[in-house]
Amino acid sequence: MKIFIFVEEAQTDHTVEVAFGSSGRLFAQISNGAPFQIFFSADQDKPERLLASGLAVPGSSFTYATGALVVWNADEHAAVPDTRALSHDSELRIAIANPRVAPYGAAAMEAIASLALSEALADRLVLGENIAQTYQFVDSGNAPLGFVAKSQVFLDGSLRKGSAWEVPANLHAPIRQDAVLLTRAQDCVACQQFLRLSGVGWAKAHKRDCAVSLPLDPDIAEMFVRQNHPRLVRTARPTPSQQWRPRYINRKPS
Repeated sequence: MKIFIFVEEAQTDHTVEVAFGSSGRLFAQISNGAPFQIFFSADQDKPERLLASGLAVPGSSFTYATGALVVWNADEHAAVPDTRALSHDSELRIAIANPRVAPYGAAAMEAIASLALSEALADRLVLGENIAQTYQFVDSGNAPLGFVAKSQVFLDGSLRKGSAWEVPANLHAPIRQDAVLLTRAQDCVACQQFLRLSGVGWAKAHKRDCAVSLPLDPDIAEMFVRQNHPRLVRTARPTPSQQWRPRYINRKPS
């Protein structure tokens, strides 16, 4: 999934460079000195660990979204009414994001365990590197079912295509997603302004040239847009066959 974000009503001419990847991989890159300045994670754990290690600015973290998990089939004629879709076919492959690096994958494993299906599904799980690749597995038909983010398949409350069953929130720990200002950017006023535009009251807006490197987990980008600043940001999704890569966000020309 490729996501293009265009800041349309920003108060400055700052440029934002976005790097996409799973939260786990981005966390590892930040820990090893990658020159990012703001981190939007798909969980709370990694921003908290960055704060504990001194790599993020104390008091700068905030929850920008709470994720929801769905079991999805891209085929509109294949109903996904409930957990029976997971267990009725012993040969059915089910895609999930890698639980070691992707919070949605960890939540999927917790839900599977809560449903007492861990043993039954152990040999049928297909791991995507992140939730974006997991979506692609199902969308392309390589996996008939998959645990994906609700924001990937629902638009304005309606399922965009296929069929889905929303996983009850009590089957897994909340998927709270935090953003944090990284220590290398603690004096970057543009970074603080960007966070202020994202709804963070502690940051003050100022005008100063400063590039902002923003690592985003692809599964959370749309939720960030919709839950924080839908008027400031638009998203567009390409076909699954297209590769996604970092893109630049520039202020719309006047």
